[in-house]
Amino acid sequence: MKKLYEKSELAFAIVWIVIYSVLQSVANPLSEKIGVEYSASVVLCALQAVILFVFIWRNGLMKRYGLCKSDVPARRFLYYIPLIILSTGNLWRGVTVDKYSLAGTVCRVLMMVFVGFAEELIFRGLLFKAMEKDNVKSAIIVSSATFGIGHLVNSLNGNSANLVSNLCQVVFAVSIGFLFVTIFYRGGSLLPCALTHFAYNALNTFGDESWKTPEKLIVYCLVLIAITVAYTFILTRTLPKKQTSSKRSN
Repeated sequence: MKKLYEKSELAFAIVWIVIYSVLQSVANPLSEKIGVEYSASVVLCALQAVILFVFIWRNGLMKRYGLCKSDVPARRFLYYIPLIILSTGNLWRGVTVDKYSLAGTVCRVLMMVFVGFAEELIFRGLLFKAMEKDNVKSAIIVSSATFGIGHLVNSLNGNSANLVSNLCQVVFAVSIGFLFVTIFYRGGSLLPCALTHFAYNALNTFGDESWKTPEKLIVYCLVLIAITVAYTFILTRTLPKKQTSSKRSN
């Protein structure tokens, strides 16, 4: 793994994107065979996240990939209040605790811890940093768009009920991808992104989805996108140009 990274950081990132996508595609069928919702998913996500973290830690890449505190004061990020608002989005229309079995609920919440970490590290960390040194704008666009398009894997997994739900998820993922990469690029830390990612997904475990008609889902998605775009615009206008390091060091 280290040899591949040293040879090509971009190839390393692409390999991890492929691995992640393939494992996510097979996780649900495995969980169904086991008989506990998300049981295979949490194991596979945890495995990927731990392997990536150990690799980054052992090779002194913690700061390069944002696994550190930002040097930019929280007030410059509006104390991350918009991220907190976005994190609670899945609870806006009510709360339920009977969507999954007890074991399934625990597995899903734990899975989201590792999903938030792994996806941010792969898309915002590995892919963005691999491309940043050549063209920052392209790196921002590609990492954000790839992250959004990658959510189409949910269609293959059967996690989304219809085309509208899939498209809304993809559009929102692209927009929040731009926000997260802005936070990382301007602030130097992936931690706020990973925590928000985890919270949004984990709280969906308890969100009431009985209201989700196609029309209401579109309105809900537009509200999330509006908050995301507005926050991204503010940060690009107020934060320093760059905090992330282009060197492969801690």
